[in-house]
Amino acid sequence: MECRLGEEAALLRRLFQTALDAADPRLVLPPALPDKPRGRCVVVGAGKAAALMAQVVDLAWPDVRLSGVVVTRHGHAVPAGRVAVLQAGHPVPDAGSEVAARRILAAVRGLSADDLVLALISGGGSAVMALPAAGVTLADKQAVTRSLLASGATIGEINAIRRHLSAIKGGWLAASAVPARVVTLAISDVPGDDPAVIASGPTVPNDTDLTEVNAILARHGVALPPGARLRAAPVLTHVDYRLIATPSMALEAAAEVARQAGVAPLILGDAIEGEAREAGRVMAGMARSCRAHGVPAGAPCVLLSGGETTVTIGAARPGRGGRNTEFLLALTCQLKAEPGIWALACDTDGIDGTEDAAGAVAGPATLEKARAAGINPVAALAAHDSYGVFAATGGLIFTGPTLTNVNDFRAILIT
Repeated sequence: MECRLGEEAALLRRLFQTALDAADPRLVLPPALPDKPRGRCVVVGAGKAAALMAQVVDLAWPDVRLSGVVVTRHGHAVPAGRVAVLQAGHPVPDAGSEVAARRILAAVRGLSADDLVLALISGGGSAVMALPAAGVTLADKQAVTRSLLASGATIGEINAIRRHLSAIKGGWLAASAVPARVVTLAISDVPGDDPAVIASGPTVPNDTDLTEVNAILARHGVALPPGARLRAAPVLTHVDYRLIATPSMALEAAAEVARQAGVAPLILGDAIEGEAREAGRVMAGMARSCRAHGVPAGAPCVLLSGGETTVTIGAARPGRGGRNTEFLLALTCQLKAEPGIWALACDTDGIDGTEDAAGAVAGPATLEKARAAGINPVAALAAHDSYGVFAATGGLIFTGPTLTNVNDFRAILIT
């Protein structure tokens, strides 16, 4: 990780790395593997961690008749031995997303009751595995996804729509594997760890109806494609679903490292949503309260949180940045160089929005450094140009694709 700040930032980066380790498929997947099948094992999967998860399975089961296909985001592929690895678009699906979905469905058809389908699911799976339902085109799905992203819709709302526009999500992947047994190993990136929401639940029955879908679309002013129609949820009796890494597990691991460093951790929650800049302002107030009054925790302490905030762009042309750097810039502007407070906000997949940075770290001197570089931080926040601020102050954190994803990680250190 690249970053040019002091000891406080080093501790925050160590907490972030601990969170990543707690969601590393190489560590968390092997203990969760089911009993080996009598017949074949077909590995399928979708998401930012899918390729590394498939690699782990291939190495762990050399004596099993194993084959399959998984799809991950462009740039997140690694070799997976006997399992083919495809790449597709994210956060908006592309033609590769549809090719991958068709190949995955084909891989699970024609199996027997002695066979096992091992479904490896992680965040990003909705976009990279997209097969439109009857009456819906890929262009329809792309347009709806873009509109929902720009409107500030939550990941849960976006995935609810995706399930109703899909021939593979909402349980249809598992339904296509009958009579084989299906075991899903999932890394959660969603608030609440709802299996129906992680990658839009390809092995989980759809749990939303037309009324709920229309309410989401109306709330965000997004039109559903005219040819779209609902499908009845499949009945699934042969599916075992196992969460192997979650945001809460990552936060707990980071909290333990903080304790060992003599810093009291306070986990604010693993499912925080809402506008990134508003969340930043609220947490700035909490950090000030900790330092001035010892409430809700006394210094030295660290406030930890996860979840997925959103950035509503509106009509203005935005600058560069993602939800984590926007959160951090809002927090920093609100603190106004308050001494004794440092903060980090990063996406655990290594990519904040569509940027090359995972996020950033900031401290009391960040605003002064930005102004010295000729940047007005408040104006940059209004223009959604947080990336430029932290690039100028040396606060950006680069990990590259981490090949896992338990959503955002935020840590605010008060000394």
